[in-house]
Amino acid sequence: MVKKRVLLLSEGFGAGHTRAAYALSSSLRKLSPNVQTKVLELGSFLNPKVAPLIITAYKKTVLSQPKLIGMMYRHQYHKSLNRFTTLALHRIFYTHTKNVVNQLDPDIVVCTHPIPSAVISRLKRLGEDILLCTVITDYDAHGTWISPEVDRYLVSTQEVRKKMIQQGVPPSRIKVTGIPVHPNFWEHPVKDEIRAKFNLKDMPTVMVMGGGWGIMNDEVINDFLIRWKDDVQILFCLGNNEKELKKLQQDPRYNHANIRLIGFTLEVDKLMEVSDLLVTKPGGMTCTEGLAKGIPMLFHHPLPGQEEENCQYFTVQGLGEPIISLEVIVKWMNKLISDLDGIRRRREEQLPCIDRYRPLESAQSIIDMLESKKVPSS
Repeated sequence: MVKKRVLLLSEGFGAGHTRAAYALSSSLRKLSPNVQTKVLELGSFLNPKVAPLIITAYKKTVLSQPKLIGMMYRHQYHKSLNRFTTLALHRIFYTHTKNVVNQLDPDIVVCTHPIPSAVISRLKRLGEDILLCTVITDYDAHGTWISPEVDRYLVSTQEVRKKMIQQGVPPSRIKVTGIPVHPNFWEHPVKDEIRAKFNLKDMPTVMVMGGGWGIMNDEVINDFLIRWKDDVQILFCLGNNEKELKKLQQDPRYNHANIRLIGFTLEVDKLMEVSDLLVTKPGGMTCTEGLAKGIPMLFHHPLPGQEEENCQYFTVQGLGEPIISLEVIVKWMNKLISDLDGIRRRREEQLPCIDRYRPLESAQSIIDMLESKKVPSS
C-alpha cells in the first residue's frame, strides 16, 4: 500500500510551533502505519543562512521590547496577512516553496505557524491543488492565522472556535481538538525509575522552564526560589540558552545538591512527571504539556499578546496561577513542604478528567481528511 504523505510546516519563531509539528508527526505515525510524515521549518529550510539572523533579531526584540510585540499583536488582531504581505514574503523569503511542495508531493500540508499557512494559501490562490490544514498553537485566535484557502482549522478550545467564527471563518471548517503534544506527555511511567535515571531525590520538586529558547531572564523569581533549596528540589530547564546555563553554573548560590541545571533535553516529559510544580512562561505548547501531566503551574511574566491569553485561560480553568507577587511563590513553597502528599494525591485524582482533552484528536482529524481527501463534515 502506498503511504499517505503529510508535510508539516512550521517556523522557528519560538520553539512551540515546531514542537507541535513533531508532536503531530509522532501521533500520526502512532495512529496509522500508512502515513509518512516530513517536518520542515520552511524559512530555515529555504534560507539556511538568512533565517537564523531574522529569528535572532526577533528573539532580541521579544526580550528587549515586549510592549512593542504586544502593541503589534493587538493592532493586527482582526487582520489576516493581506495579499501584498504574502506576495512580499513569497518574493523575498519563500520563492521556492512551490518547488518544495511539488517535489515532496504531499497528500496534505499541515501548518503549525501562520506564515507558512499564508504562503501555502497563496499557492492555492494561484491554482495549486493542495489540501491545507492549519493548527493554531495558542489559546487565542489571532487574525494572522486566518485565510479563506485553509480547508480545516484545528483549535484548542470552544472559545477559540467562537472567536474565529466571529472573524468570518465558516463553522464547518473549525474543529476543536486541543493543541497536539507529543504522546509521551500523556503517558505516566514509574516515577522511581525516572528519579533513578536522573539521579533525583523523592522530595518536593519544582521545575522551572523558559520555553525552548530558555528565556530565564527573571532573576528575581529564580533567586527567590532557591531560598528553599534545603527543603525543595529545583530543576532549572534552560533549553538552548547556553549563555544562561553557564552563568548559573558559575554562580555559587546555584551549586547545591538540590539544584539541577539542565540544558536542552528531549525528556521534558519525564522531568515533568517527577515534578510537583511547574514555573513557566505561559507558551501554548508548554502549558498544554503541563496540562497533559496534570502538574500545577505558576506563570511568570507572560508576553503581551498570546501568552497573556494563554495565562488567562489556564488561570480561569483552575490549572495554573500567575505570579502577581512573590507571595504566590511563598504560598506554594509552603504547600509543597507541608502538604506534599495532598498535592500529589490531587494530581492523581485529576488525571482521569484530563483525558477528556483527547490527546490524539488532532492527528485523527488529519487522518480523516486524508481518507476522505476533503474536509470531513462537522
